[in-house]
Amino acid sequence: MPRPRLSTLAAACATALTTALLGPATGAHATTAEHYSGALSDGATWIADKPEQWNGTLLLFSHGFGPTTAADAPSTAAHQALLDAGYALVGSSYDPNGSMWALDSAERDQFAALTAFRRQVGTPTRVISVGQSMGGLINAQIARDGAGRIDGALGLCGLVAGGVDLDNYQLDAEYALATFFDPADADALVNPDSQADAAALADRLTKAVEAAQQTPAGRARIALAAAYLNLADWAPGQQPPARDDFAGQEQQQYAWLAQGLLGFIVPARWSVEQSAGGNTSWNKGVDYAGLLHKSAHAKQVAALYRDAGLNLRTDLNQLTRGADITADPAAVAHLKRTSTAGQGLAVPLLDIHTTADQLVPVEQESVFAQRVRSAGDSALLRQAYVARQGHCNFTTAEVVAALHAVEHRLDTGHWDNAATAGELQHSADELGLDGAAFTDYRPSRLTGTR
Repeated sequence: MPRPRLSTLAAACATALTTALLGPATGAHATTAEHYSGALSDGATWIADKPEQWNGTLLLFSHGFGPTTAADAPSTAAHQALLDAGYALVGSSYDPNGSMWALDSAERDQFAALTAFRRQVGTPTRVISVGQSMGGLINAQIARDGAGRIDGALGLCGLVAGGVDLDNYQLDAEYALATFFDPADADALVNPDSQADAAALADRLTKAVEAAQQTPAGRARIALAAAYLNLADWAPGQQPPARDDFAGQEQQQYAWLAQGLLGFIVPARWSVEQSAGGNTSWNKGVDYAGLLHKSAHAKQVAALYRDAGLNLRTDLNQLTRGADITADPAAVAHLKRTSTAGQGLAVPLLDIHTTADQLVPVEQESVFAQRVRSAGDSALLRQAYVARQGHCNFTTAEVVAALHAVEHRLDTGHWDNAATAGELQHSADELGLDGAAFTDYRPSRLTGTR
């Protein structure tokens, strides 16, 4: 199958990668709504929809990485379901004059959109922030900074580990792939001259991976790179592999890579660097044996290396010796300032995540929870998981049930059992929409944090 280009995948992320899966909104009695739009001071736009029978709650939606186009719901189906349930919706485009990694302006523009709604549409009795993918990071920042402006927050597949960790673990994986399969590009992994150059690099890496998959040694090294990438081993259209089916796990990790994953994440790095003003990732001084030891896929990698007759220690030493990429300190400082979260929470936040997310690994939730715990705000955070593969691949029922759990916390002052897998599943089933697959789950540590 042809590999999607950045523009295709970015547009898919902008619509949450779910609309096609959920299908169009249905229902003979779909609610009609008043639609509003306007401009903000930095040139961003905002849109809002208010149903005829508004329940007083406003959902402030932060969209994901992609074109800076205003959106106010995670999918077409969720948009209609939320209007039908009486919620008003609002969201901004973020500043359209900069990078698609719009963290410089996103939080500011979201709060400005909220102010515009109050002035032009009406005063809500409650505001709940909702964010998806990159917008999940923005949502976590709003939950940190929004005291007095929002009441609670719901994160969907959020990139909550932040930009620095994201760039570093992706660099680790790309560095491993280039070292073993495409050495001519090993010194060209950061600071691309243009998005087109980054896309060409992604294409070369993908073709190298496709060739490597044909041999046991290549498959072992692909598994090593996948471990550094925190790449899920459950691919679309497949059943999850058994815990000890290491070859099956690698086959499904390869499926993600062959279906265009590098064609998204490598050019996306260019957008992050464009926003930060320089290279934001580094591997100089990184111990690649130590990184692998922390990965949930370490046993898989070791087994595939044994089967291939390769010396894993030799490869790990080669990676460690050759790691000499340094970052631009000012760019890293910029990214830390604009693109991190978890330093605290001002309002209750529920994050939900699919267990096999190829773009924003579920392990990001571990890092985020640790940061919130260190800030002393664990009582405000709950995290829940959906047993499904794919980025932001939620049903409408899962989104609405999670929203109801946040409302329970706001109504009662306690989470009780509202955010547990069992209660979320029960709540979703009662909606009679499109099903749910909440599951008890605990993500592993995120590999690649510095």
